Amino acid sequence: MGREPIEDSDAFVTEVCWHYFISEMTQAEVAAMLNVTRLRVNQAIKRAKAKGFVKISIESPFLPRIEMQEALKDQLGLKRALVSPANPTAYDYHKSVGAGLAALLKERLATGDWTTFGVSWGLTLEAAIRKLSRQSFSGVEVVSILGGTARGSTFNSFGIASGLANVLGAHYSVLTAPIYLTEGIDREVFLSQYALKDHFEKFNSLDAVLLTCSNVSEKSFLIQHGLPKGLTTKSLIEAGAIGDVLGHFLDRDGNSVSAEVEERTMGMTLERVLDVPEKIMAAAGPHKTEIIKAACRRGLVDTLVTDDVTARLLIADSPAKQAAAE
Repeated sequence: MGREPIEDSDAFVTEVCWHYFISEMTQAEVAAMLNVTRLRVNQAIKRAKAKGFVKISIESPFLPRIEMQEALKDQLGLKRALVSPANPTAYDYHKSVGAGLAALLKERLATGDWTTFGVSWGLTLEAAIRKLSRQSFSGVEVVSILGGTARGSTFNSFGIASGLANVLGAHYSVLTAPIYLTEGIDREVFLSQYALKDHFEKFNSLDAVLLTCSNVSEKSFLIQHGLPKGLTTKSLIEAGAIGDVLGHFLDRDGNSVSAEVEERTMGMTLERVLDVPEKIMAAAGPHKTEIIKAACRRGLVDTLVTDDVTARLLIADSPAKQAAAE
């Protein structure tokens, strides 16, 4: 025999919820124990939620990172943000972000949405390669989108494109050119070479790009080893540069600071980057916060992979946070 109508009381609803949420019984098990129908148990649970008897609280070590990811999306106008936990006692702004980027790459490639994607180069991308397990994406092509230097072979243009292709079981195409043309060389004449012309055509059909960035300091490999003759850190800073993306130096608003540098840069133009469906930037470090923001203002980023140290600094710099502090 079923229970009296009292079973719809708050006491009954509480009893149902205790067994369902705390004792982790199924609705069918609760119904059998209380000698009522499963429908009544389901209705009691819904009533408890509507009356506020049940409140869902998520306590997880991942929750602060999720909150940071949402804050970054709102602040920087991103579609997605991924925040990796950094090691606070031995901080390395390449390793944790590389691991985060590797996880994102596996996720995106598994969907089959990408048949060709462009890659910049640098230590962060090298760190991502080290975290990837061997895959088999024979129908995918990795395309380098920035010329290289004579140094840093493992994380240079060839090293990154070939390294990614090797671990992913994909094909690759390398941009065989320096980052910057020597002064006096005509860009159009240089690009008229068949191999280069063919490679640059690939930029028009990329499904995604993997970008990095750096500031104007000795922390930047490009600043240390890749600047063309006659271009100095001092002249870049005086022009308003706060960092670079694909060898293009930007100011705080994301504007290019030198038409001459733009003309001499051998790689994908920033205007072309804007047309790519997925624009992923992997970058971290306190010294990179300004260039990350500038790249986002330029529209070069829709997915940011960073670490929690950098995320906190980016969020702290938001207008809302600054207003609250005043």
